[in-house]
Amino acid sequence: MSDQKLNIESRITLLGAGPGDPDLLTLKGVKALQTADVVLYDALTNEALLEHAPAEAIKVYVGKRSGEHSYPQDTINKLMIDYALNYGHVVRLKGGDPFVFGRGYEELDYAASYSIPVSVIPGISSSIGVPGLQQIPVTHRGMSESFWVITGTTTSGEVSADIYQAAQSNATVVVLMGLKKLPKIVEIFKAAGKHHLPTAVVQNGSAEDERLVVGVVETIESLVQQENIKAPALLIFGEVVSLHPSFKNLIKQYASIA
Repeated sequence: MSDQKLNIESRITLLGAGPGDPDLLTLKGVKALQTADVVLYDALTNEALLEHAPAEAIKVYVGKRSGEHSYPQDTINKLMIDYALNYGHVVRLKGGDPFVFGRGYEELDYAASYSIPVSVIPGISSSIGVPGLQQIPVTHRGMSESFWVITGTTTSGEVSADIYQAAQSNATVVVLMGLKKLPKIVEIFKAAGKHHLPTAVVQNGSAEDERLVVGVVETIESLVQQENIKAPALLIFGEVVSLHPSFKNLIKQYASIA
């Protein structure tokens, strides 16, 4: 075994990249990338972030996007360990926050089974950051006292049962990875009597090509089709959406038609 191999200090950093805009990476995240020997990055991370890593660092794309080829989680876990043992500091760069539907704990737990130290650097979750960038608060005094963050599709491929409960509440409901299930989710909100609940869909939140449609539960599906909104997209259901300037214009349009 070479002296270089003996001097390797294996460690892993689980780093949240934020919602898409590379400038939304934390300062601590930049520092982690600057000391990376290897970066394993997902489809939903902006490749501009790789510029923070040393030129000689190994950069490995590991996919992880719905509907596209992606590496199985087991393969990613093994790659992470192999690179850490052979090269040193592995930065596992994940979209949003590692612990918000990012399977971060699975990777942390797997690394722990090899006694490799892991540090976690949170990222801005799209569930809060993207509505905020659209000036839609997830909570607002007198309007919403709480918010739900729910996955649109469970591991079984079904709509999360939590959406049924959330639709009965007065909370803001943010659905991640839910665009394909929008017809079913709309059906759930209608069944809860929420036909006119303000609703927004944001495609590529925080990115330069970000797109937004705003309507109500009853109209949002046709608006998404009309504007050809694609994944990745985030769904927001709640009275707080009415605070968006474009919703006020919608109200004026409805009034003029009536």
